[in-house]
Amino acid sequence: MKEKVIIAGCRFPGVLEEDLEKSLEELTALVHTVRGEVQERFIQARQKPDPATFIGKGKIEEINHAVEEEEADLIVFNDELSPGQIRNLDREIPVRVIDRTQLILDIFAGRAHTKEGKIQVELAQLSYLLPRLAGQGESFSRLGGGIGTRGPGETKLETDRRYLLKRMDDLKARLQEVKEQRENYRKQRRRNKAVQFALVGYTNAGKSTLLSSLSGAETFKENLLFATLDPLTRQTQLPSGYPVLLTDTVGFIRNLPTTLIAAFRSTLEEVKEADVLIHVVDASDPSADSHIDTVDKLLEELDAHTIPVITVFNKADQMNETYVTTGSKQPFIYMSARDETDVESLRHLMEQTLQKQMQYYKAKVPVEEGKAIADIQRLTMVNTEKMSDDNRFMIFTGFALVDHPVQGTLQQWKK
Repeated sequence: MKEKVIIAGCRFPGVLEEDLEKSLEELTALVHTVRGEVQERFIQARQKPDPATFIGKGKIEEINHAVEEEEADLIVFNDELSPGQIRNLDREIPVRVIDRTQLILDIFAGRAHTKEGKIQVELAQLSYLLPRLAGQGESFSRLGGGIGTRGPGETKLETDRRYLLKRMDDLKARLQEVKEQRENYRKQRRRNKAVQFALVGYTNAGKSTLLSSLSGAETFKENLLFATLDPLTRQTQLPSGYPVLLTDTVGFIRNLPTTLIAAFRSTLEEVKEADVLIHVVDASDPSADSHIDTVDKLLEELDAHTIPVITVFNKADQMNETYVTTGSKQPFIYMSARDETDVESLRHLMEQTLQKQMQYYKAKVPVEEGKAIADIQRLTMVNTEKMSDDNRFMIFTGFALVDHPVQGTLQQWKK
C-alpha cells in the first residue's frame, strides 16, 4: 500500500520560480521511487528559513489541515532541515517529518546490494543522523516502518552516541579495506592497460540500459530515480574488435547530500580512472540543461573534468523539440539506447574518440612470429590486416596506446 505524502518547500530571494518548480518535480519523483504518492504540496515565499521550524506557523497550520483532509502519512521537506527544526516540526505536525536528504538516504539504503555499497550507505546515514538523535524516538530505526525509516542495520539510533561513533569508526575501517581492494583492482587494470569507458549522468538518464545494450549484460532497469546504485563493469568490443571495459556509475542529482558524496567517494573515483567518459543525458527531459550543469560540477569536484567526454543525448525518440548543442566542442550523438543502429553508431564514435588518444602505426611482421601477430591483433586497434604478396609477412595498420607494452613489438616490426 502506498504511503500518502505531502511535500513542502520554500522559495527564497534569488531562487527562480522555474528552478523551484523543477526541484519540487524531482522531489515528487523521489517520493514515487520509494512507492509514495504525493497528495498535495505547499510552497512558502520567505526571506530566510524560520530558525525553529523552517516555515512559518501559518503554513504549519495549513499543512496540519491537509494532513487531516488527505489522511497523509508523511511530510517531506524539499530542503535539508536542522536537527532542531526536525524536532520542533515533529511536535507541531502529527505525522512523521523528513527532509530531502533523508529521503535520498532511504532510497540508497534500499538500492545498495554489494558489501561496499551497504557500508557506504550506512556510514552516510550515521553521519547525517548522529546530530539528530535527541528526541527522535524510534523514527530512525527499522522498527518505525515506512518511507525514511530504513535505518542502518538493526541499530536503534536513539542509543548511546559513543556507540554510534565507534560504529562509524568501524565502518570507515572496513570501507578503507574495500577501497584498498578496489585500488589493487585498478592497479591490475592499469598494468594490463585495459581501456575503460565510464558512464556518468543524471539519475534515470538511461545509463544502465545503455550498458546493457553495449555489453549484452543483464542489468536492473526501471523508470525510477537511482534504480541502480552499485557500480558495474563489463567488457565490450568496439567495431574494430578492440576490447574495452565499460563501467556504470551511480547517478547524480542536484543537491546530492554531502554525506553521500563523502561516503561514496571511493566508488565515484572510478570515474577518474576512465580513459573516456560517456555522459548520458535524458534528451526528452525539459530540465536536461540543468542536469548537464549538475553533472559537470560534480565531475569538476571529483577532478575528472579534464577526461575526454562523449555526450549521449539518450531517449531522442521521445524528444518534443530539437535540443540545442551550439558551441559544444565535445563529440555528441542523439540516440535511443534501445535502438541497435544507434548503439552501433555510438560504438563508432567511441572508437573515433579513443583513437585521438592513440598513436597510428604500420607494422610488417614475419608470419613465423605468431606471438607478435597475436599481440598486435589483440592489443591494438587494427585498421587493416593483409598478407604480403610473397606470403612471408603480415602487414598491419592501426592505432595503439602510446604507453602500452605492445609498442615494443610495433617498434621492432615497424614498416
